[in-house]
Amino acid sequence: MKTLIIIRPYAILRGLLGEILMRFEKHGIRVSGMKIMQLPKETAEKLYEQHNGKEYFNKLVEDMTSSPSAIAVLDTDVLDTESAIALVRKIIGDKDPGKADMGTVRGDFGLRIDQNIIHASDSKEAAEREIPLFFKKEELCRYKI
Repeated sequence: MKTLIIIRPYAILRGLLGEILMRFEKHGIRVSGMKIMQLPKETAEKLYEQHNGKEYFNKLVEDMTSSPSAIAVLDTDVLDTESAIALVRKIIGDKDPGKADMGTVRGDFGLRIDQNIIHASDSKEAAEREIPLFFKKEELCRYKI
């Protein structure tokens, strides 16, 4: 299973990168590729193209391109893709930090819904579309267990 997460600028600016990655590693999810980069506007627009035309789209793109983000491909061979994506999304919690369970990334570190700290692919199809926006196949590691 491979899926994409983006530890967004608000989290990077607050120094939460290591703490957030540790949450996934504790569940046996490995990082098979990672980059720190400031997203170009065009890439952010492609990433969130399904929201184009919605009132928050421009603010979303602006936030994602404002400062560096950490983009990571997560991998586990223990779960099928759909189960693994569900686990990743459970670890990150509800988009609204006020509704997110304590113990989740957003529940523990989120401050405001309009300052989202993490993005995660929400389906196998989304992961397959999003990962190539940031990584070539040869940039992703495979673990031998």
